[in-house]
Amino acid sequence: MLKTLAAAATLSLAALLPLSASAQEAAATDAPAVEITDFSVGSPDAKVTITEYASFTCPHCANFHATVWPQLKTDYIDTGKVLFTYREVYFDRYGLWAAMVARCGGEMRYFGIVDMLFDQQQEWAASDDPNVVVGNLRTIGKAAGLDDASLDACMKDGAKAEAMVAHFETNMQADEIEGTPSFIINGEKHSNMSYEDMKAIIETKLAE
Repeated sequence: MLKTLAAAATLSLAALLPLSASAQEAAATDAPAVEITDFSVGSPDAKVTITEYASFTCPHCANFHATVWPQLKTDYIDTGKVLFTYREVYFDRYGLWAAMVARCGGEMRYFGIVDMLFDQQQEWAASDDPNVVVGNLRTIGKAAGLDDASLDACMKDGAKAEAMVAHFETNMQADEIEGTPSFIINGEKHSNMSYEDMKAIIETKLAE
């Protein structure tokens, strides 16, 4: 069964940050507004666009990443037929923290860190101790080439965390997303599927 948004706990700003920073610092009103953008891979001129809504703590999302993503990327994204956009869903603090680390690497490192987060999901997200999870995420960040100073800055950035949650909530409501993974393919919403089913949809769109 898909992990649904109804099961997600409310994320309060005071509980968002993985590293110590006061809620007052996190919500500083004199800080400039933070703009959150989605990251995409593939040709901007592709005939088919796919937007995936997924959580880094969702097992079904990790399974899609392991079983469907490699073929999708090779057959359609790398060949310029599909433009793929990833939209993060935050069911819990761990998923948000993972996204903060992924975004810490910027556009050049983002999808590489996404690969690592899904490939190692059962290891980094397995602990009930938030401090252990933070340490695990830092290890992934360092493996991706980030240093301690960069990770500290990213994981203490309360203004960005708040903006990320607002961005997620706005998109989720606009697209009426109820579970993960979900896909918007040329404007049409689809639930989790096999590579064969996604391929059939893509081929139909390419033929239109």
